[in-house]
Amino acid sequence: MDPSRPPGATRMPWLQPAGGRGFPADQPPVGRVRGLAVAAEELDAGRGRGRASETPALPYRRGIPLPSLPPVGFARGVPAPGEEQRLGRARGFLLSSLLPPVGIGRGLSLFVEPPAEPAEEPPLPVQVRVNVTVDVPGPGSSLLSMMRGMGIEPAKTWGRGAVSVGSFVGRGLIGAGRTAMPPVGFGRGPTVSPALAPGPDAPSAIPVTPKDAPPVSADVPVTPGSSQAKAELKMEAACEPRKKAGTKGNPVVIGSNYIPIHCKNEAVFQYHVAFTPNVESLSMRFGMMRDHRSATGEVVAFDGSILYLPKRLEEVVHLKSERRTDNQEIDIKIQMTKILPPHSDLCIPFYNVVLRRVMKILGLKLVGRNHYDPNSAVVLGKHRLQVWPGYATCIKRTDGGLYLSVDVSHKVLRNDSVLDVMNVIYQQSRESFQDECTKEFIGAIVITRYNNRTYRVDDIEWSKSPKDAFTMADGSKMTFIDYYRKNYGITIKEVDQPMLVHRPKERSRPGGKVITGEILLLPELSFMTGIPEKMRKDFRAMKDLTMHINVSAEQHTHSIKQLLQNISTNPEALHELSRWGLEISPEILVTQGRTLPMETICLQSASFISSPSVDWSREVVRDSSISTIPLYCWAVFYPRRAAEQAEELVAMFGKVAGPMGMRLDRPIRMELRDDRTETYVKSIHSQLTSEPNVQLVVCIITGNRDDLYSAIKKLCCVQSPCPSQAINVRTIAQPQKLRSIAQKILLQINCKVGGELWTVSVPLKHLMVIGVDVHHDTSKKSRSVMGFVASLNSLLTRWYSRVTFQMPHEEIINGFRVCLLAALQKYYEVNHSFPEKIVIYRDGVSDGQLKTVELYEIPQILKCFETFPNYEPKMTFIVVQKRINTTLYSYEGDRFGTPPPGTVLDHTVTNRDRVDFYLMAHSIRQGCGFPTHYISIYNTANLTPDHLQRLTFKMCHLYWNWPGTVRVPAPCKYAHKLAFLSGQYLHSEPAIQLAEKLFFL
Repeated sequence: MDPSRPPGATRMPWLQPAGGRGFPADQPPVGRVRGLAVAAEELDAGRGRGRASETPALPYRRGIPLPSLPPVGFARGVPAPGEEQRLGRARGFLLSSLLPPVGIGRGLSLFVEPPAEPAEEPPLPVQVRVNVTVDVPGPGSSLLSMMRGMGIEPAKTWGRGAVSVGSFVGRGLIGAGRTAMPPVGFGRGPTVSPALAPGPDAPSAIPVTPKDAPPVSADVPVTPGSSQAKAELKMEAACEPRKKAGTKGNPVVIGSNYIPIHCKNEAVFQYHVAFTPNVESLSMRFGMMRDHRSATGEVVAFDGSILYLPKRLEEVVHLKSERRTDNQEIDIKIQMTKILPPHSDLCIPFYNVVLRRVMKILGLKLVGRNHYDPNSAVVLGKHRLQVWPGYATCIKRTDGGLYLSVDVSHKVLRNDSVLDVMNVIYQQSRESFQDECTKEFIGAIVITRYNNRTYRVDDIEWSKSPKDAFTMADGSKMTFIDYYRKNYGITIKEVDQPMLVHRPKERSRPGGKVITGEILLLPELSFMTGIPEKMRKDFRAMKDLTMHINVSAEQHTHSIKQLLQNISTNPEALHELSRWGLEISPEILVTQGRTLPMETICLQSASFISSPSVDWSREVVRDSSISTIPLYCWAVFYPRRAAEQAEELVAMFGKVAGPMGMRLDRPIRMELRDDRTETYVKSIHSQLTSEPNVQLVVCIITGNRDDLYSAIKKLCCVQSPCPSQAINVRTIAQPQKLRSIAQKILLQINCKVGGELWTVSVPLKHLMVIGVDVHHDTSKKSRSVMGFVASLNSLLTRWYSRVTFQMPHEEIINGFRVCLLAALQKYYEVNHSFPEKIVIYRDGVSDGQLKTVELYEIPQILKCFETFPNYEPKMTFIVVQKRINTTLYSYEGDRFGTPPPGTVLDHTVTNRDRVDFYLMAHSIRQGCGFPTHYISIYNTANLTPDHLQRLTFKMCHLYWNWPGTVRVPAPCKYAHKLAFLSGQYLHSEPAIQLAEKLFFL
């Protein structure tokens, strides 16, 4: 088990109070949800999003009363052992402590009842607590931009992770009321000092203010344990990045799409702003701060309570404003709380706001999260498409410092509106028009070109039309026809069209334009995005499109340099950056990486070192695989018009099977009178019923028939378990290619019936490697499916697979536990022992979910091992991220190219707080080198960075559906194929009889 955990905490993570996400709390903090830090001097009871307390000092919005004694723990969690009086923690664990139990998670209010003991520290007078005011934004507000109200455009939610202590509240900001005791901080992040978590023998779970502390004043905030004369603030020290660089392999010079950013300012200063009397309206607060730009300067970042400036003010500044609603004089107190280095994580969010303004200055349009240039669109008139070039940009802090990440992006738009597509569907299928429209549009992403915003279509409102009226923010009524004519000058041509429905998530809900909580869109003004499904199956059309999308490394770097040049030659953009002291380097990052050694591929009686192109398609058909399964009884089903191609394929199977070490008896031929789905299903079911010893079903089908493919797979994978192979007649229609195609099909068939193709040498003994991936079920949009694949032997050539389905808000770990226990039992049956080391590759996890996986999923996995007596394996848990914006280039002679397979980069652009690396395992024939990001978040197996990198590269060699390396480890690729098949076609769990075969390839 984890040696860093204390005794008695084997069933769950170490319970400690947490600071924010990535920032330890330097003072006893108050709990918070999504918000920014406020002054540590205001010791207040926090509140989060949506629940109220009965305490009269804390007015709330959106909530239900929560009894102040005793406050209950919170959602998403398991109870902590009662004998451990440790401090509660956010998101997931019930608090169990002697005095006093403290709320909170996401959305419960925090309230601390002052203790009766010790007598020297009496609780504050009730009237002091009653007089505290809490700033509550109006209903419908979201986490406000720090830039709003100060002449800078609003940004979305950010600042998530720093400990919040102060006197403001709201959705995502923590509120405060005074208390004599320092409340306990919460948040998602590293734990604070263990001194804040007394053990079972401690007299109290809450630290008490020392005797020599001065009395608490209602006007001057006092930090517990500090004297009245506050020590001079010093700049926060920057922590050193973790040592995680490997040494194996050959050094190589590589480039990346990261551009260094230099900060001219020596520091950024954080201030807490207090309004007396209290001003509840945030817009009024912004207005008052605007009136005092002469004192604060033009460059500010303000969120209503926290102020960031690039210059230093006096320690305490008092300003006067007049509230216009009642002419009340307001005292504004600005007090410095922190001095931050300019590359601090707290500065990154408003640096990105500045970057968005720079992109706007350059004339780029924000679509989703990326910026595009509609004026440079490439029109593909033949396919009725257009491609907008653009960029995905982000300022981030990495191991190497502050960098601008720039990735070249393309947005594919259709020239046809949704209404045009509806008219085509109506002409083709009038009887089932609404059903076909539902299939076509629900879940699709559309763009409205009058504002360049994208929306997901959640429903179609057939009973509404543009003639209907909706309620504006001011309460007035207006029809959609009048709305578009008045605001955009657009005349609606089709007045009887239905309306598309978009239900925004709460964080992106617009500010009151449609009070129903839904956004209604006109099909006439909405255009489909993405590549049409029919086009994806058209080879020539995709070839025309990829010429503009899959740019080479040279074109990629040229586009990035063009953006940097546009910034450097635009005075307004440079001025915007210089206001915060930012200077973007004109050159792309060039650093040193490594190329890992090529692996030895092992067959039954032959082995060879893979070529630099990592392709061994010739070798695997020339020599025998590790093990082959003879096919004595197998059946071929084909329609009458494909009889000739079926005969030629079977004959070619007989010719190429011998050299590959396979034995094939003559198959059962089943010629079908037509190619209807019912004909295939009845014939296959009849054959499997009459001949239970059938080892394989081969179906030759005509055309792209998803319904037929789905029916065959449901029958052979769920109802009558039998490995199956579907072959499109066009694939085998070219005689000159039939031999190589037959060889590849036989390799795939051998995998499906239980054979083993090749392997690589893995020195780790008694090892189990697991791959996990998640896919969405197309039959039920809200349901997702998890694919789980685990190795069963030391050669890593036998695999065990399972599938679980889960509904929204259902934890993936529930199904994971079932799969893991079954895999361990099967491993024991095969090896007569359990694995000593388990390496889990978990795909489908974003950066925002890492903490959830680390704090919840991993402890539950460790708990699974307790099912077996005296079993404590070493485990390494690695998150696999494919959807990243990092690009690697080879660099030689001032020219950028595609890096070779095995290229690894584990410094400079990696995460400061974790052991991670980028690996390019696959060969790139077209386009840029997009690596895969691997993050080790748990490692009791004590695998070094070299071990992690080399093991991962080895795993990328073992995907048997491709005689070469793939982008992710083979178990992850297998899990993805399994989840895709189950979610796209089966919509249920495959039969357990197929669990030890790769039937899903």
